[in-house]
Amino acid sequence: MGLGAIDLNLLVALEALLEEKNVTHAGVRLSTSQSAMSGSLARLRRHFNDELLIRVGREYELTPLAERLLPVVQASLHKAEEALSLTRHFDPGRSRQRFSVVMSDYVMTVFVEPLLRAIAQEAPGVRIDFHPIVMGQLETETHLRCHDLMIVPLGYQLPGVSETVMHDRFVCLVDPDNPRLVDGRLSLRDLAEMPHAACAIGKLTPADRQLETLGITPKVQVSTPGFNVLPFLVGGTDLVALVPERLARRYEGFARCAVVEAPFPDVPLVEAMYWHHNRHADPAHRWLRETVRKVGASLGQEIAAADDSHGEHAFPELSAAS
Repeated sequence: MGLGAIDLNLLVALEALLEEKNVTHAGVRLSTSQSAMSGSLARLRRHFNDELLIRVGREYELTPLAERLLPVVQASLHKAEEALSLTRHFDPGRSRQRFSVVMSDYVMTVFVEPLLRAIAQEAPGVRIDFHPIVMGQLETETHLRCHDLMIVPLGYQLPGVSETVMHDRFVCLVDPDNPRLVDGRLSLRDLAEMPHAACAIGKLTPADRQLETLGITPKVQVSTPGFNVLPFLVGGTDLVALVPERLARRYEGFARCAVVEAPFPDVPLVEAMYWHHNRHADPAHRWLRETVRKVGASLGQEIAAADDSHGEHAFPELSAAS
């Protein structure tokens, strides 16, 4: 059958149906009514002479043919997007485009300000809508489709395309008068015995995994959905919190907390941007990724310069903003 004999919009519907495995969810994704999506599914079933989606209990599963179709359809639509993007042009200076970006409260705190400055210089009409990470959002492709970028720690293995944005390391935060703080230091025994305030976003942080490797199970007394509140929890308490150093330096001298070297080798935190493959060739999206890439590189250069000057980890641009 030639391409002219079938509505190619059905390929878009087919991809949504096979990825979502749900007629209603596919309709929401494509801003189409459930009845219209059901009609598309009926046409696709007739075309392929296959059910494509079969009910198993309360859920739907793909038929063997649908399993083989899904990667082919995804690749075909990706190529179509690339072909169409070749005729488009993006002028950042005149654009009024609106982007949607998901990131943690930590990234919002240390990355958004330099990102907005960079965008204001090159594309003053561009708007960015920032959204927080939601529990369960890092395990599904659906949310990746709904936003232009997700900036999250490397290792969540989101589907799509990814690229490293910036690096950080973990330090300890405690009240300056904590009796366990001796000569500005804490020991591994201290971390094992002290109550912890921890960020819980559905997965262990690299620092938590390091403690686990050392045979230490933190006694978590308080947990929060983000890092930003942790500096305010340790003040006046016996709590300790393991947080990224960039964030810690933001609050040093502002919240009642002392930044202390972790009593184990540096544990890196790598933040990466993720995007759906369907956006990969879009000129506007390429510009957004390049802008994010430049901001991440500039932060890394400033930190490297500070390390060379002082022989230690330092974040002068963050301390100045505190």
